[in-house]
Amino acid sequence: MARKKSPTGFGSRPAGKAVVRRVPMREFSRSLPMSLLRAREAVMRHFRPSLRNHGLTEQQWRILRALAAVETIEVTELARVAFLLGPSLSRILRDLEARQLIERKVAKADQRRSRVSISAKGLRLIEAVAPSSEAIYAAMTRRYGARKLAELQDMLHALEHSLSELSVMGEGNAEAEEFE
Repeated sequence: MARKKSPTGFGSRPAGKAVVRRVPMREFSRSLPMSLLRAREAVMRHFRPSLRNHGLTEQQWRILRALAAVETIEVTELARVAFLLGPSLSRILRDLEARQLIERKVAKADQRRSRVSISAKGLRLIEAVAPSSEAIYAAMTRRYGARKLAELQDMLHALEHSLSELSVMGEGNAEAEEFE
């Protein structure tokens, strides 16, 4: 005989009681990746409207910001510093190049490699977005506190540095092999 579903769809538990699942790991709400994603979303929610007003996506902005900090950069290095996968970067670079916001030059020694730089038009766009971006940073700083924001950035940098030195399980490095 089939069991009837309750209105909540979870059997016969009382309404309003949450189902507690017991798994051998920390609570989902305390997951570091999820906490970082929530914090990123809270920050980006403020920047997206400004970027949209200037016809930019988050990824395009990251690329332009990275390019504004250097004279020229190889595409593979740009992918690394902007945290973008190669295929996504290629598509975005085509779009930015079509809008004349970047310039791309193929390496003479190796036609498969290219270097990218921001164009004068790209720099003008950065200058147009900068006041809005800085106003958003100022509002966040007033809300969260300059000292706490600086400490947070220092802590995130230290976390990144610390974890970059930690071996990744499944990558077959010497540290992981010590425990086998």
